[in-house]
Amino acid sequence: MSLALNEDQELLQNSAKNFVAQNAPLGLLRQLRDTSNERGFDEKVWTQMVELGWTGIAIEDSFGGFDFGYVGLGVVLEETGRNLVSSPLIPSVLLGATAISYFGSDVQKNRLLPEVVTGQLLLALAGDELPIHSPNHIQTSATKVVGGYRLNGNKTFVLDGHVADKLVVVAKVDNDGVRSQGLSLFVVDKKAPGLDVQRTSMVDCRNCANLTLTDVHVEEENRLGSDIAANDSTSRFARVLDIGRIGVASEMLGSMQAAFDLTLEYLKQREQFGVLIGSFQGLQHRAAAMYSEIELCRSAVRGALFELDNPESSNDSVARIASMTKAKVNDVAKLVSNEAVQMHGGIGMTDEYDVGFYIKRARVAQQFLGDAAFHRDRYATLNSF
Repeated sequence: MSLALNEDQELLQNSAKNFVAQNAPLGLLRQLRDTSNERGFDEKVWTQMVELGWTGIAIEDSFGGFDFGYVGLGVVLEETGRNLVSSPLIPSVLLGATAISYFGSDVQKNRLLPEVVTGQLLLALAGDELPIHSPNHIQTSATKVVGGYRLNGNKTFVLDGHVADKLVVVAKVDNDGVRSQGLSLFVVDKKAPGLDVQRTSMVDCRNCANLTLTDVHVEEENRLGSDIAANDSTSRFARVLDIGRIGVASEMLGSMQAAFDLTLEYLKQREQFGVLIGSFQGLQHRAAAMYSEIELCRSAVRGALFELDNPESSNDSVARIASMTKAKVNDVAKLVSNEAVQMHGGIGMTDEYDVGFYIKRARVAQQFLGDAAFHRDRYATLNSF
C-alpha cells in the first residue's frame, strides 16, 4: 500500500504549514499560558481555522462538511502539532463530531454537525471516569424517565470541557433497574441543571475538565444511537476512540518533528571546546537514532490514517493499527522530547527556551486516550497473545 499523499492532500498540508507558521507561532502558546487564558486557545486563530474549512474536513458533505477524510484532518493536525497550536480541533472536530457521525441519526447529524463546521458549536467528548484511560469502565447511568433520561456520574479528563457548548456524555442506560451492557451517548448542554464543570490546567498549558452529573435531565431527542444494539454500540465507541488516537498521534508526530528540528539546528550552532557540538560522533548517533524513529512513526501514522479512510477496513483492523501506532508514537515522543532537552544542555531546562514546551506536551499526549502500556496490552489482546 502506498503511503504517499495525493496532490490535494499535499496542497492541504502545505497550506496548513504556511498558516501555522504565519499565524500561530509557538510564542502564542506561551502568551496563552502567561495570561492565564481561561479558554485555552486564541479566538482569532480559531476563527481563521474555521474559515479555512478545517472543521469540516472529515465531515460528510451531506452534513455541511467537505468529506476530505481523516488523512486530510491528520495532515492538518500534524502541522498544528509543530507549533503546539492549542485549538478545539481535537476535542470538538476529531472526537465530538466523530462521535455524532458514528452514533447519531440523520436528523441529529443535520442538527449538530453543520454548526460544528461553521464554528458555532464546540463539542467535548466525556468518556473517561478514572484517573487513567479506561474506556471499559463506564459507570455513569442514564435512567429512563418521562420525556427523556436522568444522568448521574462523574467524568474526568474531558479535553476543553469547560469551553464546550455541548458535551457528548457516554453512559449506560438503566431500564427498570436493569443496566444495559451497551453504551449510549447523550448530548448535554453546558448550562444543564445538575451539571458541574471544573476546569483543570494541565502541564502543557492546555485545559481539561472534570464533570459531575447529578440528576441531569436529557431529552429523548438528545440520546445518540438509541436504536443501536449493545454489542454494536461498544464497537462503534471503540472506533471513535481509535480515530481519536490516530489523530492525536498525527499531532504528536508534528510535535516530535519540530523538537528534532530545533535540536538539530542547535547542534549546528552550539560550540564547545572550539568546535560545533554537532561534530561529536556520540551526538550524531543519537540524532540519527531519533531521525530513524520519527520516520518509523511517520509511516505508522500515515498507514493508520489511510486505514481509516479505507471503506473496506474492519473495526478489528483499525483497532490493531490504532494501538500499534499510538504505542509507537508514545514511546518515540518520550525519546525525542527527552533527547531534545538533554542535547540542549542547561538552556534546555529553562522556561525561556521553547524546547521545554515540547516535553510538556509530549507527556500529556502520551497519556491521552491510552499510554504505551495500555496500547501494547490492547494490541496483544487483539492478536490473541
